[in-house]
Amino acid sequence: MMTWILLAAWGPVRPGQDSIVRDYRGREFRTDRAPKRVVSLAPNITEILFALGAGGQVAAVTRFCDYPPEAAEKIRIGGFLDPDIERIRDVAPDLIAAFRGNPLEKIERLDSLGLSVFVLDIGYRLEEIPPLVEKIGAVIGRNAEAASLARSLSERTARVAASLSGLRNRPRVFLKLQGEGLWTCGRESYFTDLIDKAGGVSVTSGIEKNWLEYGAERLVRDNPDVFVILSPSAVEFERTKAWLKSRPGIRETTAVRNGRIVRLDENPASRFGPRLIDSLEDLARLLHPDRFKSFPKSPGSGDL
Repeated sequence: MMTWILLAAWGPVRPGQDSIVRDYRGREFRTDRAPKRVVSLAPNITEILFALGAGGQVAAVTRFCDYPPEAAEKIRIGGFLDPDIERIRDVAPDLIAAFRGNPLEKIERLDSLGLSVFVLDIGYRLEEIPPLVEKIGAVIGRNAEAASLARSLSERTARVAASLSGLRNRPRVFLKLQGEGLWTCGRESYFTDLIDKAGGVSVTSGIEKNWLEYGAERLVRDNPDVFVILSPSAVEFERTKAWLKSRPGIRETTAVRNGRIVRLDENPASRFGPRLIDSLEDLARLLHPDRFKSFPKSPGSGDL
C-alpha cells in the first residue's frame, strides 16, 4: 500500500473557517490554521504544493525535488531515507510532508518533537490524484485552488477516456524501466492503471507486485505489441532501445519487429501527482495516434 504522511504543526487561525479533515487513520484535523513554512519530503508533494500556488510557503525540500525549477531554490534537507532531522528542525517548519518510504524511526523522531502527524493513502489509481490534491489543499489552506486543479485533472482524464470510447484494438504493452535488465511494474503499481487508461493492456498486470524483474523467456512468450521505456532523456532512451533490440528472442517480438518502442518521460510519469495526467495523455497518443491528433505533445515524450 502506498501511503503519504503529512506531519503538521499549525499556524494562525484564519477567521471564518472551521472545517475538519480526516487522515488515513481516521484522526481529525482542523483546517482553519494554514501553515506558513512547509517542508516537503517527497517530489510529488512538492509538485502539488507549487501547483496549488503554495510555493511561497515551501521552506525546504528533498534533494530529489526538481520540479518545478523553483523548487531547486529551496533549502535541501536530505532524501527519502536520510532526511536530516536537525536541519528540518532548524528550518522551523510548521508543516512537514513526508513520504511513507521515510524510515519509521525518522517519523517517530519528528513526532517526538511535538509535530502532528497527518497520514494520506493515495492508492494505485489515477482517479485518486484529484482527492489527494484536495486533501493537501485542505491541509495547507488552499481549498479553492485545490478544487480547481482537481477538477481540471478529472476533466482531462475524462477527455482521454472519451477519445478512446469504442476502442477495439488495445495493444499489449510491456513497460520497461530505464537501463539494462527487464525491471517492470506489476498489478499493484499505478503504472498498470496508467497503461489501461491510455488504451493498452499491460502484459504484467496479473502479477501481484509493485516492481519486479521479468524473465526474458517469459517476455518473448508474451510477445508484446509495444515496448514503453520509462526514460529520463532521449539519449538514455536510445541506449535502452538498442539494448532491447540486441537481445536474442526479444528482438523477434512483434514490438521490435514493427518498430513500436516508445519513450515515456520518467520524471513526470514516476510521480503520483498532476503531471501524471500529462503522461496519460502522452501515452494514449503514443498508443493510439489516430485518436489523439489534437492532443499537445508534452516535453520529453517520444514518438512511435
